[in-house]
Amino acid sequence: MPIIARRLIRKMRGGAQAHLIEADGGRFYVVKFVNNPQHRRILINETIASVLLDYLRISQPETAVIELTPQFLGENPDVFIQLGTRRAPVPPGWHFGSRYPGDPNLTAVYDFIPDALLSRVVNFNEFLGMLVFDKWAANADARQSIFFRARIKEWSSGAPVQHLEKGFLAQMVDHGYLFDGPHWDFCDSPLQGLYFRPLVYEHVRGWDDFEPWLSQVMDFPEEVLDDALKRVPRGWMDGDQDALERLLEQLLARRKRVPDLVRDTTRGRLNPFPKWDPNV
Repeated sequence: MPIIARRLIRKMRGGAQAHLIEADGGRFYVVKFVNNPQHRRILINETIASVLLDYLRISQPETAVIELTPQFLGENPDVFIQLGTRRAPVPPGWHFGSRYPGDPNLTAVYDFIPDALLSRVVNFNEFLGMLVFDKWAANADARQSIFFRARIKEWSSGAPVQHLEKGFLAQMVDHGYLFDGPHWDFCDSPLQGLYFRPLVYEHVRGWDDFEPWLSQVMDFPEEVLDDALKRVPRGWMDGDQDALERLLEQLLARRKRVPDLVRDTTRGRLNPFPKWDPNV
Protein backbone atom coordinates (compact mmCIF):
# COMPACT_ATOMS: atom_id res chain seq x y z
CA MET A 1 0.00 0.00 0.00
CA PRO A 2 1.21 3.54 -0.68
CA ILE A 3 2.29 5.95 2.05
CA ILE A 4 0.37 9.22 2.21
CA ALA A 5 2.33 12.47 1.75
CA ARG A 6 1.74 15.06 4.48
CA ARG A 7 4.09 18.03 4.10
CA LEU A 8 6.58 19.50 1.62
CA ILE A 9 10.01 20.14 3.11
CA ARG A 10 11.97 21.45 0.11
CA LYS A 11 12.83 20.88 -3.51
CA MET A 12 15.92 18.82 -4.28
CA ARG A 13 18.65 19.36 -6.84
CA GLY A 14 18.84 17.29 -10.01
CA GLY A 15 17.23 16.81 -13.37
CA ALA A 16 14.29 14.79 -12.04
CA GLN A 17 13.21 17.77 -9.86
CA ALA A 18 12.50 15.54 -6.86
CA HIS A 19 10.97 17.00 -3.70
CA LEU A 20 11.71 16.13 -0.07
CA ILE A 21 8.38 15.31 1.56
CA GLU A 22 7.28 14.22 5.02
CA ALA A 23 4.87 11.29 4.88
CA ASP A 24 2.80 9.23 7.30
CA GLY A 25 4.72 7.91 10.29
CA GLY A 26 7.01 10.94 10.47
CA ARG A 27 9.34 9.56 7.80
CA PHE A 28 10.82 11.65 5.04
CA TYR A 29 11.16 10.71 1.38
CA VAL A 30 12.82 12.13 -1.69
CA VAL A 31 9.92 11.86 -4.13
CA LYS A 32 10.18 11.64 -7.92
CA PHE A 33 6.96 12.35 -9.78
CA VAL A 34 5.44 10.43 -12.67
CA ASN A 35 5.61 13.56 -14.85
CA ASN A 36 9.22 14.41 -13.97
CA PRO A 37 11.29 15.94 -16.82
CA GLN A 38 13.41 12.80 -17.21
CA HIS A 39 10.42 10.55 -18.05
CA ARG A 40 7.94 8.30 -16.26
CA ARG A 41 10.21 5.28 -16.88
CA ILE A 42 12.72 6.71 -14.39
CA LEU A 43 10.37 5.65 -11.60
CA ILE A 44 10.22 2.12 -12.99
CA ASN A 45 14.02 1.95 -13.19
CA GLU A 46 14.29 3.07 -9.56
CA THR A 47 11.82 0.42 -8.46
CA ILE A 48 13.57 -2.38 -10.35
CA ALA A 49 16.93 -1.28 -8.92
CA SER A 50 15.62 -1.30 -5.35
CA VAL A 51 14.62 -4.98 -5.57
CA LEU A 52 17.84 -6.10 -7.26
CA LEU A 53 20.12 -4.18 -4.92
CA ASP A 54 18.26 -5.56 -1.93
CA TYR A 55 19.10 -9.08 -3.14
CA LEU A 56 22.76 -8.09 -3.58
CA ARG A 57 22.81 -6.52 -0.09
CA ILE A 58 24.16 -3.22 -1.36
CA SER A 59 23.17 -0.31 0.85
CA GLN A 60 20.45 1.92 -0.55
CA PRO A 61 17.56 3.95 0.84
CA GLU A 62 14.35 2.15 1.65
CA THR A 63 11.86 2.83 -1.13
CA ALA A 64 8.10 3.29 -1.12
CA VAL A 65 5.17 4.34 -3.24
CA ILE A 66 4.08 7.80 -2.06
CA GLU A 67 0.53 8.96 -2.65
CA LEU A 68 -0.05 12.66 -3.26
CA THR A 69 -3.68 13.41 -2.52
CA PRO A 70 -5.60 16.37 -3.97
CA GLN A 71 -5.71 17.79 -0.45
CA PHE A 72 -1.91 17.58 -0.10
CA LEU A 73 -1.37 19.29 -3.46
CA GLY A 74 -3.83 22.01 -2.54
CA GLU A 75 -2.07 22.65 0.77
CA ASN A 76 1.43 22.59 -0.82
CA PRO A 77 1.32 24.85 -3.91
CA ASP A 78 5.13 24.76 -4.21
CA VAL A 79 4.93 21.13 -5.38
CA PHE A 80 5.29 21.51 -9.14
CA ILE A 81 7.60 20.79 -12.08
CA GLN A 82 9.43 23.74 -13.63
CA LEU A 83 9.58 23.48 -17.43
CA GLY A 84 11.42 26.57 -18.65
CA THR A 85 9.24 29.51 -17.68
CA ARG A 86 6.18 27.30 -17.18
CA ARG A 87 5.04 25.48 -14.06
CA ALA A 88 3.58 22.03 -14.66
CA PRO A 89 1.29 20.72 -11.92
CA VAL A 90 2.07 17.36 -10.35
CA PRO A 91 -0.90 15.00 -10.70
CA PRO A 92 -2.45 13.37 -7.66
CA GLY A 93 -1.73 9.68 -7.35
CA TRP A 94 1.21 7.34 -6.80
CA HIS A 95 4.83 8.49 -7.11
CA PHE A 96 8.25 7.04 -6.23
CA GLY A 97 9.80 7.71 -2.83
CA SER A 98 13.35 7.12 -1.59
CA ARG A 99 13.64 7.38 2.19
CA TYR A 100 15.72 10.20 3.62
CA PRO A 101 17.91 8.88 6.47
CA GLY A 102 16.25 10.61 9.39
CA ASP A 103 14.76 14.01 10.13
CA PRO A 104 16.39 16.55 7.76
CA ASN A 105 16.46 19.06 10.63
CA LEU A 106 18.53 16.68 12.74
CA THR A 107 20.48 14.42 10.37
CA ALA A 108 23.30 15.77 8.23
CA VAL A 109 23.47 14.07 4.84
CA TYR A 110 26.38 14.70 2.46
CA ASP A 111 26.98 13.93 -1.20
CA PHE A 112 30.71 14.60 -0.69
CA ILE A 113 33.07 13.87 2.19
CA PRO A 114 36.88 14.30 2.30
CA ASP A 115 39.16 11.39 1.40
CA ALA A 116 40.15 10.94 5.05
CA LEU A 117 36.51 10.20 5.92
CA LEU A 118 35.67 8.39 2.69
CA SER A 119 38.29 5.74 3.36
CA ARG A 120 36.71 5.10 6.77
CA VAL A 121 33.16 4.61 5.50
CA VAL A 122 31.96 1.33 7.01
CA ASN A 123 30.65 -0.12 3.75
CA PHE A 124 33.42 1.37 1.59
CA ASN A 125 33.82 -1.85 -0.46
CA GLU A 126 30.22 -1.69 -1.66
CA PHE A 127 31.34 0.81 -4.29
CA LEU A 128 32.89 -2.20 -6.06
CA GLY A 129 29.66 -4.16 -5.83
CA MET A 130 27.80 -1.15 -7.14
CA LEU A 131 30.13 -0.92 -10.13
CA VAL A 132 29.40 -4.56 -10.96
CA PHE A 133 25.69 -3.79 -10.81
CA ASP A 134 25.95 -0.55 -12.80
CA LYS A 135 27.86 -2.33 -15.57
CA TRP A 136 25.30 -5.12 -15.65
CA ALA A 137 22.37 -2.69 -15.82
CA ALA A 138 24.09 -0.23 -18.19
CA ASN A 139 23.87 2.82 -15.94
CA ALA A 140 24.30 5.75 -18.31
CA ASP A 141 24.95 8.16 -15.42
CA ALA A 142 27.89 8.50 -13.06
CA ARG A 143 27.45 6.65 -9.79
CA GLN A 144 25.71 8.75 -7.12
CA SER A 145 25.87 8.22 -3.37
CA ILE A 146 25.10 9.93 -0.08
CA PHE A 147 26.85 9.72 3.29
CA PHE A 148 25.64 10.12 6.85
CA ARG A 149 26.74 9.17 10.35
CA ALA A 150 24.50 6.66 12.12
CA ARG A 151 24.29 3.52 14.22
CA ILE A 152 25.71 0.78 12.01
CA LYS A 153 23.30 -1.99 13.01
CA GLU A 154 20.27 0.15 12.19
CA TRP A 155 21.29 1.14 8.66
CA SER A 156 23.90 -1.12 7.10
CA SER A 157 22.54 -3.97 4.97
CA GLY A 158 25.73 -5.94 4.57
CA ALA A 159 28.70 -4.09 6.05
CA PRO A 160 30.65 -5.71 8.91
CA VAL A 161 29.78 -4.08 12.21
CA GLN A 162 33.11 -4.95 13.84
CA HIS A 163 33.60 -2.91 17.01
CA LEU A 164 31.95 0.25 15.74
CA GLU A 165 28.67 1.42 17.21
CA LYS A 166 28.49 4.50 15.00
CA GLY A 167 30.21 5.45 11.77
CA PHE A 168 29.83 6.95 8.34
CA LEU A 169 27.71 4.95 5.94
CA ALA A 170 27.24 5.26 2.20
CA GLN A 171 23.96 4.67 0.43
CA MET A 172 23.76 4.27 -3.33
CA VAL A 173 21.12 6.57 -4.80
CA ASP A 174 19.64 7.81 -8.08
CA HIS A 175 19.23 4.75 -10.27
CA GLY A 176 16.94 6.36 -12.82
CA TYR A 177 19.47 6.12 -15.63
CA LEU A 178 19.95 2.40 -15.48
CA PHE A 179 19.09 0.89 -18.86
CA ASP A 180 20.09 4.20 -20.50
CA GLY A 181 17.31 5.98 -18.63
CA PRO A 182 14.01 6.28 -20.52
CA HIS A 183 15.47 4.63 -23.64
CA TRP A 184 15.51 1.16 -22.07
CA ASP A 185 18.62 0.09 -23.90
CA PHE A 186 22.05 -1.33 -23.05
CA CYS A 187 24.70 1.10 -24.30
CA ASP A 188 28.05 0.14 -22.80
CA SER A 189 31.13 2.35 -22.47
CA PRO A 190 34.20 2.15 -20.20
CA LEU A 191 33.43 5.30 -18.21
CA GLN A 192 29.74 4.96 -17.49
CA GLY A 193 28.64 3.95 -14.02
CA LEU A 194 31.92 4.97 -12.36
CA TYR A 195 31.99 6.93 -9.12
CA PHE A 196 33.95 10.15 -9.52
CA ARG A 197 36.26 9.54 -6.51
CA PRO A 198 39.31 7.40 -7.53
CA LEU A 199 39.91 6.44 -3.90
CA VAL A 200 37.09 3.86 -3.92
CA TYR A 201 38.82 1.85 -6.66
CA GLU A 202 42.54 2.30 -6.10
CA HIS A 203 42.90 -0.72 -3.76
CA VAL A 204 41.58 -3.21 -6.35
CA ARG A 205 44.15 -5.92 -7.11
CA GLY A 206 42.15 -8.76 -8.65
CA TRP A 207 38.79 -10.34 -9.32
CA ASP A 208 38.37 -11.36 -5.69
CA ASP A 209 37.86 -7.71 -4.78
CA PHE A 210 34.58 -7.74 -6.73
CA GLU A 211 33.17 -10.64 -4.74
CA PRO A 212 30.61 -11.67 -3.66
CA TRP A 213 28.74 -9.36 -6.03
CA LEU A 214 30.28 -10.59 -9.28
CA SER A 215 29.27 -14.20 -8.60
CA GLN A 216 25.84 -13.12 -7.39
CA VAL A 217 25.15 -11.18 -10.58
CA MET A 218 26.44 -13.93 -12.87
CA ASP A 219 24.10 -16.41 -11.15
CA PHE A 220 21.30 -13.94 -10.54
CA PRO A 221 18.00 -15.78 -10.01
CA GLU A 222 15.22 -15.15 -12.48
CA GLU A 223 12.60 -15.12 -9.74
CA VAL A 224 14.07 -11.93 -8.26
CA LEU A 225 13.55 -10.19 -11.58
CA ASP A 226 9.99 -11.52 -11.61
CA ASP A 227 9.46 -10.04 -8.16
CA ALA A 228 10.87 -6.71 -9.31
CA LEU A 229 8.42 -6.63 -12.20
CA LYS A 230 5.52 -7.23 -9.82
CA ARG A 231 6.59 -4.30 -7.61
CA VAL A 232 6.03 -1.73 -10.37
CA PRO A 233 2.62 -0.03 -9.97
CA ARG A 234 0.40 -0.64 -12.99
CA GLY A 235 -0.33 3.07 -13.25
CA TRP A 236 3.31 3.75 -14.12
CA MET A 237 3.33 1.35 -17.06
CA ASP A 238 1.21 3.24 -19.59
CA GLY A 239 1.51 0.46 -22.15
CA ASP A 240 5.12 -0.46 -21.28
CA GLN A 241 4.44 -3.92 -19.79
CA ASP A 242 5.74 -5.87 -22.79
CA ALA A 243 8.72 -3.56 -23.26
CA LEU A 244 9.68 -3.92 -19.59
CA GLU A 245 9.44 -7.70 -19.75
CA ARG A 246 11.73 -7.71 -22.80
CA LEU A 247 14.16 -5.40 -20.98
CA LEU A 248 14.41 -7.73 -18.01
CA GLU A 249 14.90 -10.72 -20.30
CA GLN A 250 17.83 -8.87 -21.88
CA LEU A 251 19.19 -8.05 -18.44
CA LEU A 252 19.09 -11.71 -17.48
CA ALA A 253 20.89 -12.66 -20.70
CA ARG A 254 23.71 -10.18 -19.90
CA ARG A 255 24.72 -11.84 -16.63
CA LYS A 256 27.71 -13.76 -18.02
CA ARG A 257 29.03 -10.65 -19.82
CA VAL A 258 29.58 -8.70 -16.61
CA PRO A 259 33.28 -9.66 -16.11
CA ASP A 260 34.05 -8.39 -19.62
CA LEU A 261 32.15 -5.17 -18.95
CA VAL A 262 34.13 -4.61 -15.74
CA ARG A 263 37.41 -5.41 -17.51
CA ASP A 264 36.56 -2.94 -20.29
CA THR A 265 36.54 -0.18 -17.68
CA THR A 266 40.35 -0.35 -17.65
CA ARG A 267 40.42 0.51 -21.36
CA GLY A 268 38.89 3.94 -20.97
CA ARG A 269 40.66 7.27 -21.00
CA LEU A 270 41.66 6.74 -17.36
CA ASN A 271 42.16 3.36 -15.71
CA PRO A 272 40.34 3.46 -12.35
CA PHE A 273 42.21 0.33 -11.14
CA PRO A 274 45.92 1.20 -11.27
CA LYS A 275 46.93 -1.79 -9.08
CA TRP A 276 44.76 -4.41 -10.79
CA ASP A 277 45.88 -6.94 -13.35
CA PRO A 278 42.59 -7.99 -15.02
CA ASN A 279 44.32 -10.99 -16.61
CA VAL A 280 44.95 -12.61 -13.24
